[in-house]
Amino acid sequence: MTNVLTVSHVGKAYKRYPNKWVRAWEWASGRTTHEKTWVLKDIDFSVKPGEAVGIIGVNGAGKSTLLKIITGTTQPTTGGVQRSGRVAALLELGMGFHPDFTGRQNVFMAGQLLGLSQAEIDEHMPAIEAFAEIGEYIDRPVRLYSSGMQMRLAFSVATAVRPDLLIVDEALSVGDAYFQHKSFDRIRAFRDQGSALLIVSHDRAAIQGLCSRALLLERGVVVKDDNPEAVMDFYNALIAERENQTVQVVQLADGRSQTTSGTGEAKVKNIALVNEAGEAVEIINVGQQVHLQIDIELGAILPGLVLGYSIKDRLGQTIFGTNTHHLGLNLDAHVRDGCVRVQFTFPANLGAGSYSIATALHKSDTHLAANYEWRDLALVFNVLNINRTPFEGNCWIPPEAKCIA
Repeated sequence: MTNVLTVSHVGKAYKRYPNKWVRAWEWASGRTTHEKTWVLKDIDFSVKPGEAVGIIGVNGAGKSTLLKIITGTTQPTTGGVQRSGRVAALLELGMGFHPDFTGRQNVFMAGQLLGLSQAEIDEHMPAIEAFAEIGEYIDRPVRLYSSGMQMRLAFSVATAVRPDLLIVDEALSVGDAYFQHKSFDRIRAFRDQGSALLIVSHDRAAIQGLCSRALLLERGVVVKDDNPEAVMDFYNALIAERENQTVQVVQLADGRSQTTSGTGEAKVKNIALVNEAGEAVEIINVGQQVHLQIDIELGAILPGLVLGYSIKDRLGQTIFGTNTHHLGLNLDAHVRDGCVRVQFTFPANLGAGSYSIATALHKSDTHLAANYEWRDLALVFNVLNINRTPFEGNCWIPPEAKCIA
């Protein structure tokens, strides 16, 4: 299968001069007087038709530079990029829009930049107007638009014709919830029809919901290329990392990667899902009452210790999460000999499927304050629908149905 996009050992460096006179001297003398600052180093990956790849990383990791190289607006210092077919990119909000021209005029200019002819733009204009839903503003200057309206129109133009490769940066994050759902539905439809997707986002749900693969950029280097769940877990661990912390990745028996990070001052020594009879179980019924028991071992006195957990579906998307801080449970008063057992009791109102539990030991309300231990895939369990009426989805919310006059 021919790749829609091939990025081969791409690197990008910018020249740095002490002052403007040194720059002039280099130009006049032909001697090298600058230093190079590398923002990308040896980036190498490919994307096939119908494949959706997410790119994540902290600000300054090199994501925007990489996208500019892929779209051809910036040239690489080393390596190269090969693209096949039509490419549509939504990199910056309203990029290329002239503020004094109307939305309709900007549609024609943006469409031509995307390679569409005048006739094609005329043909698709009604659909662009309908999808953007900005009404009479289509014939008003873009400077009168809100950021959300600019995003609506820019996305509508970029996706008026299904591209072979669609590149979407964080621009969609400024839209309202309704248009975000509408946009992601169109993106999914393109993917299902064979378009390749390149999505840059910090939104875990967006990456895991759309992508089959993700790349993590760190200081201009791809540090992880794996399934979205494993990459997002590793990314979250890096965010919480401090000087005295470590990030460890362990391959589990089922092939999945378990990421653990933290200072190690507190650790989860044992975790189990227990039924009403006090038996540890790995398979439970929809809606069954269960107890999540977690044993914690402390290496030191840690005032304000908080234990949190989250339940994730098979794609790694969080179904529910909470912690002892939000529940008003003070662990300090229950620590004995450096240990404490915490029990969370709840009905497993989940749909049939495989789930995992992630645990977090920290201070205050989030693990970013002081991360003692963050462990993904701490426990894996399965839910079966043994005696409930059939239903769809990840949550069991049994309704009552009746006819009313």
